[in-house]
Amino acid sequence: MIENVSPAKAWDKLRADPQAQLVDVRTDVEWAYVGVPDLAAIGKQAVLIPWQVFPSMRENAGFVEELQKAGFTPEHHIYFLCRSGVRSLAAAQALQMAGFPHVYNVADGFEGPVDADGHRGSAAGWKAEGLPWRQR
Repeated sequence: MIENVSPAKAWDKLRADPQAQLVDVRTDVEWAYVGVPDLAAIGKQAVLIPWQVFPSMRENAGFVEELQKAGFTPEHHIYFLCRSGVRSLAAAQALQMAGFPHVYNVADGFEGPVDADGHRGSAAGWKAEGLPWRQR
């Protein structure tokens, strides 16, 4: 079972644990137009590997291999982030099945659910919790 952690808890773990890393599994379009987590203050950067490929949104068949090429090993503590926590959960499950025991889903993702006005980013998630982020 994959543990869901709040964005604030993920930030704390990323800051405290040298083996912890954030993987943003959104699409290149989301990274470009919505922004990305900024981990510079803790001497890290988010690893950007899409779980689904835009525009078809089919699953990235090379996802696990891309993570391995990026240097990830089963010893890493990997926090997965997407827009709202759904794709990141699927990515964490796939990596867990590939033999990585320390995987976590960042609940509510980067933008969180829609608010009463139908907008994302203010109700919950990385941005709503005031964690660092930047435009690419």
